[in-house]
Amino acid sequence: MRLTRLLRRTVSFGLCAAALATAATPAGAADHDRSRIGWQSTPTGSDARFRGLAAVSGSTAWLAGSKGTVLRTVDGGRAWRNVSPPGAGELEFRDVEAFDARRAVVLAIGEGEASRVFRTEDGGATWKESFRNTDPKAFYDCMTFFDRRHGLAMSDPVDGRFRILATEDGGRSWEVLPSGGMPPAQTGEAGFAASGQCLVSSGPRDVWMATGGAATARILHSRDRGRTWTVAESTIPAGDPAKGVFAVAFRGRGLGVAVGGDYRPDQASPQAGAVSGNGGRTWKQAQTPPPAYRSGVAWLPTPWPAAIAVGPAGSDLTLDAGRTWRTFDSGSYDTVDCTRDGACWASGEKGRAARLTRG
Repeated sequence: MRLTRLLRRTVSFGLCAAALATAATPAGAADHDRSRIGWQSTPTGSDARFRGLAAVSGSTAWLAGSKGTVLRTVDGGRAWRNVSPPGAGELEFRDVEAFDARRAVVLAIGEGEASRVFRTEDGGATWKESFRNTDPKAFYDCMTFFDRRHGLAMSDPVDGRFRILATEDGGRSWEVLPSGGMPPAQTGEAGFAASGQCLVSSGPRDVWMATGGAATARILHSRDRGRTWTVAESTIPAGDPAKGVFAVAFRGRGLGVAVGGDYRPDQASPQAGAVSGNGGRTWKQAQTPPPAYRSGVAWLPTPWPAAIAVGPAGSDLTLDAGRTWRTFDSGSYDTVDCTRDGACWASGEKGRAARLTRG
């Protein structure tokens, strides 16, 4: 189980609204776009696995990965600079949240003191460790920020409930929130530290948490920055430590997509997508889900509800809020992130990083 937990654990976006508008219907748009979009590799010079990704703009992005590696680009991926925290080589970075080209926060996962948070204010030239977990029962998976000051990180259940860590000063200091507003966890339930997207926020106060590993894969929602939570069952199968919801994304407070499945490459994931139109209170199975396990998902900055899902076996596009997905790339990526200015990035194993392009 310990090993299983550890395992669980963007060129500018050229798909512009003008090109999309040439299709008369969402279905037609899907056919039109799927032939045009693709990932353009931006070689990093690293062999780390980058499950953490923060897209700031078409020119700036941060990667966080294995062997304590943090990379940053400020020129659209033409060059990646190694800005890893000194002495972090034994840590597994699985999430990074960046505010701009200079300020970022990274999360290392693992049991006990392996779970840590670092912050930089000078583009990675220097780092400060702002949190080190001292509870051997805690295992932090994911992190999210509502704005430049307020953020949360989540741990697998401790004493029967998921644990939430909060900051109100941009990640300079952290405190564990009271657990009274957290519903009890199921036996074996946990988060998946596969893409930095098992904990996501939208707006100033709403946050969602994705789970798996137990009898039911669930998605929890808080409207008050993690103080109190409600819980809903997803349609993505669980019932095994390797199965469940791996990533969620919300467009505003209402429209949500979830992806996951079974991360084992020899196992099928026939119901790897779910959708919600009411803020995560209820979930429905995707009519045409991604064809295999997907670990990351992000909304595209388009006039209609389009999103991209990624995983080790390929990338998929939806133009109807997650009801139907179509594969457009067969490469391996673990996570994806898009920006308001129209840039999408992806990253994954063997130092992979890419930008979404059209044409």
